[in-house]
Amino acid sequence: MRFPRAAGVLLHPTSFPGRYGIGDLGEPAFRFVDFLFRAKQSLWQILPLGPTGFGDSPYQSFSAFAGNPLLISPDRLVEEGYLPVEALAQVPDFRTDRVDYGPVIEYKNDLLRQAHEHFRRYGTDAQRTEYDAFCTGQHSWLDDYALFMAVKSYHMHDRGGVWNTWPSEIAFRQPAAMAGWSEELAEQVSCFKFQQFLFFQQWLALKRRANEQGIRIIGDAPIFVAFDSADVWADRDLYDLKPDGSPRTVAGVPPDYFSETGQRWGNPLYRWERMAEDGYGWWAARLAMLFTQVDIVRVDHFRGFEGYWRIPAEEPTAVIGRWVRGPGASFFHAVQATLGTKYLPIIAEDLGVITPRVERLRDRFGFPGMKILQFAFGGEQNSRFLPHNYETPNCAVYTGTHDNETTAGWYENANEKERDFVRRYLAREGTDMAWDMIRLAYSSVADTAVIPMQDLMSLGNEARMNYPSKASGNWQWRYTDDMLAKGLEVGLSEFAELYGRAPVPDAGDELAL
Repeated sequence: MRFPRAAGVLLHPTSFPGRYGIGDLGEPAFRFVDFLFRAKQSLWQILPLGPTGFGDSPYQSFSAFAGNPLLISPDRLVEEGYLPVEALAQVPDFRTDRVDYGPVIEYKNDLLRQAHEHFRRYGTDAQRTEYDAFCTGQHSWLDDYALFMAVKSYHMHDRGGVWNTWPSEIAFRQPAAMAGWSEELAEQVSCFKFQQFLFFQQWLALKRRANEQGIRIIGDAPIFVAFDSADVWADRDLYDLKPDGSPRTVAGVPPDYFSETGQRWGNPLYRWERMAEDGYGWWAARLAMLFTQVDIVRVDHFRGFEGYWRIPAEEPTAVIGRWVRGPGASFFHAVQATLGTKYLPIIAEDLGVITPRVERLRDRFGFPGMKILQFAFGGEQNSRFLPHNYETPNCAVYTGTHDNETTAGWYENANEKERDFVRRYLAREGTDMAWDMIRLAYSSVADTAVIPMQDLMSLGNEARMNYPSKASGNWQWRYTDDMLAKGLEVGLSEFAELYGRAPVPDAGDELAL
C-alpha cells in the first residue's frame, strides 16, 4: 500500500519537557502536537509505549499490551480529580535535560499509589463506571498483567522478581496459587489495573487531539517480547523455553554495523508453529491493541518474519547462532483475516542483513521499507540508501533513528572521505549538516520523511537516545521548553510546502483500519 506524501517528527513522550523528571502526557505533549500542526507536519513517530523493564528500554517491556505508567501526567490527575492538588506541592528537584530513572520511578510510583487510594475513597460514580468498563473490556490481558506486576513487585528483592524465580506454583500458574496470590495481593492488583486505566485515558485523549489536527501517530512494535513479561508468563507454550521456564534460545542479530559481536537481545524466540495453530491469535490481539493506540505501526526487525537469528541461550554474544525460517506470508494473511482488513498500515524496519526473500515478503504486502541517510555515505559505494537509488517512492526516509548518532554527531565523527562525499552530494559546505540532511530527506521521492527531534535542533551526540549493545545510560534525553523554537516551525513549514509534504485534506482517510 502507499501512504500519502507526508513528513513528521520522531520523538518519544519521555523526552517532553516538564517538572516531574520525565516527559509525560500533560500539557507539553499537547503543545508538541500543536507545534506539528503549525509546522505542517502530519506524522508523529514514537517508540514502544509499554511499561519499561531492564535498562529502562521501551524494547524490553513487561507487557506487549500495557502502557507505561511513568508517562501518566500528574497535572492531569489533579485536573481530573484523581489527586488532591496538595499531592504536587513538593516535587523533587529533577533534572530537566535527562531522565534519571531511579528517582523518577520511585516518585511516580508513590504518586500513583496515592491516586489509587484517592480514587478508592473519593472516586465519583462516573469515574468508577468508566474504570469498571475499562477493566471488563481489557480483561483478556489486563488481569494477567496486573497479577504479574503485583507478584513481581512482591518478589522484587529476590533476583529482581523475574517470574521463573518465583515459587513454582505461581511461576507455573497453578490454579490454587493464582487464586491465592490474587486474594493476598488484591490491593496491589487493583492499583496496577488503575494505572492502566489512567494511562489509556490520557494517551487516547492525546491521540484524539493529534488526529483532530490531521496528525497520524506511527507506533513501534518490537517483533519479540521480553522474557520477564506478563506475555511469556501467561502463555509459556508460545515460546521456546526449557522445562524450568528459562529460554532455550534467544533473539538477536549477527555482527553488523552497530557491533562486532552482534546484538544478543535475550528475548525468547516464538514457537511459530504453535502460534499458527489458532491463526496467530496472540499476534492479532496484539496488533488490534496497537491500532487502538496508534494509526500506523513500524514493525521493528521485520526481517524476523522471513528468517531470524537463533542464539543458544547460554551464548554470551550473538556471534554463534544460525538463521531460521520465519512464518512468512502466512502470518500476514492470517492476521489480516482475523482483523478483517485488506491491508495493514505497517512500515517494515528492513535494516541490517536483508535478503531478496525479505524484500519479496515486504513487497508482497506493499509495506514501505526504511531508508537511513546516514548509512548512504559510509563505506559502501553507490549505497541503496542514497536517494537517487530509491527504487520506489513506497518507503520511509530518515536522517537517522533512535539507534543512530544524531546527524551532527555523525558528521563530526565521520572520516574526511565520508564528509567530503556528503558535502559534494548535497552541494553544501556542511555548516549545518543536520538541516542539510533534512532537506535531502524532504526532497527525496520517498512518500514518508521522518526526522528525529534532535536533528531538528541540530544537537550533537550528547542528545543521542540509544547506543545499541550499551546496557545502561540510554533512553534519557529530554528537551526543554525554550528549545522548541519558532525557527523550527518555520523551517519545517517551508520544507513541507516546498517539497509537497504539507497536509492535504482527507488524503489519509484510506489508512483507517
